[in-house]
Amino acid sequence: MTKIDDLRLTRRGFVGAGIAMAGAAMVGGTASLEALAQGQAAAPKRKVVVWSEGTAPKSVYPNDVNTAIAEGLKGLRNWEVVTASINDPDQGLNDELLKSANVLIWWGHKRHDDVKQELVTKIVSRVKDDGMGFIATHSAHYSKPLKQILGTNCGWSHYVNDGSKLSVVVKDANHPIARGIKNFECPKTERYGDPFEVPKPEDVIFDGVYTLPNGTTENSQQGMVWTIGKGRVFYFQPGHEDYPMYFQEEIRAIFRNGVRWVGPRREPAPAPKA
Repeated sequence: MTKIDDLRLTRRGFVGAGIAMAGAAMVGGTASLEALAQGQAAAPKRKVVVWSEGTAPKSVYPNDVNTAIAEGLKGLRNWEVVTASINDPDQGLNDELLKSANVLIWWGHKRHDDVKQELVTKIVSRVKDDGMGFIATHSAHYSKPLKQILGTNCGWSHYVNDGSKLSVVVKDANHPIARGIKNFECPKTERYGDPFEVPKPEDVIFDGVYTLPNGTTENSQQGMVWTIGKGRVFYFQPGHEDYPMYFQEEIRAIFRNGVRWVGPRREPAPAPKA
């Protein structure tokens, strides 16, 4: 047998192998399609909506608080991050967007009374009845949604904007919201004083120690959680609009953990058919 014949046989072998591989790929592709048909497709992205009222100073938050928080959520895998404002149509939350939200983050300060009760009622229903997660931050303690979700006035004993230093202390390192978080400091903030007029939390994850300008200290709870109806709620105190706290990586990591925790649990994938 000549070398040319050897080459022809070798070529036939490659061609045959290629056909076999192509056939296998087609079979594999068919199997994949069947798996998709059986509900094993990649899970769709979930959605977190970050809402604020547009009153933060441009010198600190040029694109408002909601954008600063949303930027910190970019590391979340399989989450779509959307910003909304009271200045948008339907106060930023039309029925379609609210219904599609798995988590709603709320920052408010001066315009609590401007939020329409009709919208508040829908938000409360989405949390209690549908299991949408809700995160209220800083002065959103006094927002209509949080007060109606928790059923209390949600007032602190006092608040003072004196630029105190805040040392955030991880109280429950085993809670998922504290994952990867160590004690850290915020150089300046407004301080809120205990007691906090809310139902007893399931867990206080973060405590805090304020160091006042005169050198004295004051303690205050910083992060706590509840389950209300079907929904999970997280309140996180740091975040006054006069200070760039939402750009701190520790704060952003806590929000990422918070979104994961308050987000509704995924239903287990259906077992493949026999």
